[in-house]
Amino acid sequence: MSDPTSLAEVRARIDALDGELIRLLADRQALVRHAAAFKADEQAVRAPGRVEQVVQAARARALSAGLSPSVAEAVWRAMIAAFIDLELAEHRAGASPGAHRARLRRPHPAHPSPG
Repeated sequence: MSDPTSLAEVRARIDALDGELIRLLADRQALVRHAAAFKADEQAVRAPGRVEQVVQAARARALSAGLSPSVAEAVWRAMIAAFIDLELAEHRAGASPGAHRARLRRPHPAHPSPG
């Protein structure tokens, strides 16, 4: 990849990467929701040992990819915390991945489906 020649080009490349990151995060979210079905309680959702394992793996991958391990750790901890919050909310509501998909398919009461 050639070096960008303007700020506009830098921003366009960042925006493109952000789009890829969003798609990857959506995939991760789907897997987190599936994982929730296997967890019995909030402690299993929080899984501090697993969090540390994932963060350390991110730091190692970052180092080999040329990313600051500190940046990777900060991003991963924020991402994991957000997904834990989502998973806890769904766990408390008794939602399973199937139930979540059913809610998404159900028409909104203010906008009933035609037919």
